[in-house]
Amino acid sequence: MKMKIRVCQGVSGIIIVTMVTSLMLVYNSSFGGRSSSASSSSSRRLDAPAPSTKRPDRPQKLSVSTLEGYAGVMDHKPLKMHCKTCALVTSSGQLTGSKKGEEIDRSECVIRMNDAPSVGYQRDVGRRTSLRVVAHSSLQRVLRSRQELLNASQDTVFIFWGPSSCMKRDGKGHVYNNLRLLNQLLPKLKVYIISRFKMLKFDELFKKETGIDRKSSNSWLSTGWFTMAIALELCDRINVYGMVPPDFCRSGLW
Repeated sequence: MKMKIRVCQGVSGIIIVTMVTSLMLVYNSSFGGRSSSASSSSSRRLDAPAPSTKRPDRPQKLSVSTLEGYAGVMDHKPLKMHCKTCALVTSSGQLTGSKKGEEIDRSECVIRMNDAPSVGYQRDVGRRTSLRVVAHSSLQRVLRSRQELLNASQDTVFIFWGPSSCMKRDGKGHVYNNLRLLNQLLPKLKVYIISRFKMLKFDELFKKETGIDRKSSNSWLSTGWFTMAIALELCDRINVYGMVPPDFCRSGLW
């Protein structure tokens, strides 16, 4: 518990105070490169349907459905979002040199993680970001990259996850408090958190898939795990970019 509190407090206070002034100054400035991640030379397709021959590069209007368990930090309303096709871009470096950027951007939704960049890597990882899933421990890094990840991301949905002690709404959840402050300063940002009830559902899913109880085993789920679980709810079809096979390290290909 002491470790969790230190993690939460490390993201609060000084980080927000030092970032606030520059956030307000640059928020309405240039639309920098779209956020995301440099990742793998191969993409994995999670279901059968073949891609349509050609889709416009310009993002299409998303169809709307309600996803329970993801609440807006300001209005507490559930997330309304649905995508027919998704490109889930991991945070590895496997896409470097892949030239997959245009293919990724043709997806209806592009999903990225934490503070993974796209500026300078657009040819490999694409320019667009529809959804970014961020760990509570990555909030500081996201703020450091605010001009790319926040100022140029008015159309991006941000979902933050973290331990319930950091996300409490009673004034004691340090990360939640910081996210509310951030959203007050940048009201056009679409900022959501994963509810405590939904986190318990993810624990159940983890146990169902692995046979391991997360709490009793003292395990922690990764941002990649949460992102994949969210994508399965959000998307009809998912193309995963940058995820290496399970035997990648043993194969000697790295």
